[in-house]
Amino acid sequence: MQPRNMSMSGVVDLAAVKAAGEAKAKAEQARAEAARTGGAGAVSPAALVIDVDEAGFERDVLQRSAEVPVVIDFWAEWCEPCKQLGPLLERLAVEYNGRFLLAKVDVDANQMLMQQFGIQGIPAVFAVVAGQALPLFQGAAPEAQIRETLDQLIQVGEERFGLTGIVVDPDAGAPGAAPAEVPAGPYDALLEAAASALDANDFPGAIQAYKNVLVDDPGNPEAKLGLAQAELLGRVQSMDPQAVRKEAADNPGDVDAQIAAADLDLVGGHVEDAFGRLVEAVRRTAGDDRNTARLRLLELFEVIGPEDPRVTAARTALARVLF
Repeated sequence: MQPRNMSMSGVVDLAAVKAAGEAKAKAEQARAEAARTGGAGAVSPAALVIDVDEAGFERDVLQRSAEVPVVIDFWAEWCEPCKQLGPLLERLAVEYNGRFLLAKVDVDANQMLMQQFGIQGIPAVFAVVAGQALPLFQGAAPEAQIRETLDQLIQVGEERFGLTGIVVDPDAGAPGAAPAEVPAGPYDALLEAAASALDANDFPGAIQAYKNVLVDDPGNPEAKLGLAQAELLGRVQSMDPQAVRKEAADNPGDVDAQIAAADLDLVGGHVEDAFGRLVEAVRRTAGDDRNTARLRLLELFEVIGPEDPRVTAARTALARVLF
């Protein structure tokens, strides 16, 4: 069976934008805590490959995918190609040193998971990134192609969701090693309350909670990102997408119409379209309208993250039309 390459189109939708905010926040917090404690939260290389069943799937795959891309290997004992692919994936998981987590699912013991993922044959390899399931390939594949696919997956995890992997410590879990303690940060309770409000679609509550953090700590990256996410989700919640897009198409000079359409573009995964629409709005307008479009574009930059190459390109385009 020929391997089927994955497609990353459409990964970012309304739910994924929310997931991205949570994923980026968790990743940033994990990195900060690891730096403060000299490796807190690190795992051993053996922990990069786990066996997963239906009972633990939500905990071991869905929840972990907010910290690191999780690659799922669907296999069975009787499957000869699986015996070739499995050890290769396990070796790559250790070699990639925490950039992804490998979850192995025995399809004979987990028929429900096989059905939910629509598995037609094995081996089959999927990934879950910030709660979003992606098909990678089916059947045996050359190592070079697998590496290319993994590199693309990791890039998407970093650029769209802020996932930089998990810390690996060769000595983690060694006999006599004391368990690492992660100290609570000064704003953990407020940030947790904001995340809970976001989960409940209480966008005003989430916005206020993030603002409460920013009052005392204006540069807090988790709160800045969360606020941008919550404000965006709150704006699009009651929109009629068809009406908004028609208004924008009929009135290219209407800044408010273009801003609303840009919000929809972003939550629909059309990041470059959203940025391009607002850069064009800035170019077309002057005075208050130009400033309004510019400020919204800067807000959308916060949603995606300043290190994303699409943000860098859009900033350059914005500078051209402004100066």
